[in-house]
Amino acid sequence: MFDTNTVSLLFRQHPRLLAAMERVPPSSVCISSITQAELLYGVAKRQNKALKQTVMMFLDAVTVYSWDSAAAHCYGVMRASMEKQGRPLGALDQLIAAHAVSRGATIVTSDRAFTMVAELEVEDWTQ
Repeated sequence: MFDTNTVSLLFRQHPRLLAAMERVPPSSVCISSITQAELLYGVAKRQNKALKQTVMMFLDAVTVYSWDSAAAHCYGVMRASMEKQGRPLGALDQLIAAHAVSRGATIVTSDRAFTMVAELEVEDWTQ
């Protein structure tokens, strides 16, 4: 499951990310509907036609998993645990992490903050 920063790096054609993409079947690329919302917010905020076209083409090409009650359950447990440990994660990142955990998905991101989530498998394809 790609995090928003991974999608942004993909749009900027990060060389190592592009090379890693060649090794996975396109059908295995997925995002959370939370990431979809962040991408659509970026489009609305910037009012850039080229960006909108890129985002819409990307969204048409990947699997977007809808937020569900399993993700909500994971979020509640994970957020309480992380707060108890004094290890907060940004609000949207917590939602994305919980969604990945609930689906048994690996999160693909260069954002090191995700490594604070014990239950989450994290891969950085930019390394």
